[in-house]
Amino acid sequence: MATIRLAVLGSGNGTNAQRIAEYFSGNPAVEVACIVYNKPDAYIATRARNLGIEARYFGRDDFYRSNRVADYLAQKKTDWVILAGFLWLVPANLLQAYPGHIINIHPALLPLYGGRGMYGEHVHEAVIAHHETESGITIHLVDEQYDHGTILFQARCSVSPNDTPDTLAQKIHSLEYEHFPRVIEQTVLPR
Repeated sequence: MATIRLAVLGSGNGTNAQRIAEYFSGNPAVEVACIVYNKPDAYIATRARNLGIEARYFGRDDFYRSNRVADYLAQKKTDWVILAGFLWLVPANLLQAYPGHIINIHPALLPLYGGRGMYGEHVHEAVIAHHETESGITIHLVDEQYDHGTILFQARCSVSPNDTPDTLAQKIHSLEYEHFPRVIEQTVLPR
């Protein structure tokens, strides 16, 4: 069986990308083939270098006005695209190139607290402001809308009256690190 090749797309720090790469390190069935990032100073590029994974920066024009990203992913023989803190809407050409093969993680229980501008601390601030008693993560297939598409998995955590966006973020990160690589593995490997 051929190795399933993942391309991880990110915009920031890259902790989930690192966790995914470490999880699949040495796995003959699944590998992280490359990391693509869309902010020139994103720390995810440093994490990729430290992990020995090729990282490539692409700007807005590369994503939305050309096929450069799709061509690069094809060159890397990408089977699945994983969004790990990627903050832009996935362009139509990538959705067409990888139908049903793009996975995202969101730091809330969708359909709540999703959509344009709902990422990171913005999500946690909204959850706390609405006095929710629980939050969590949603792992889903990507379609043409922000934070939409078939839900693959959700995990929950409690939100206490004393939680701040930072303490809630820590709970959410723990869920992400625990579940995201495993759900990717279960989704991409043939049954």
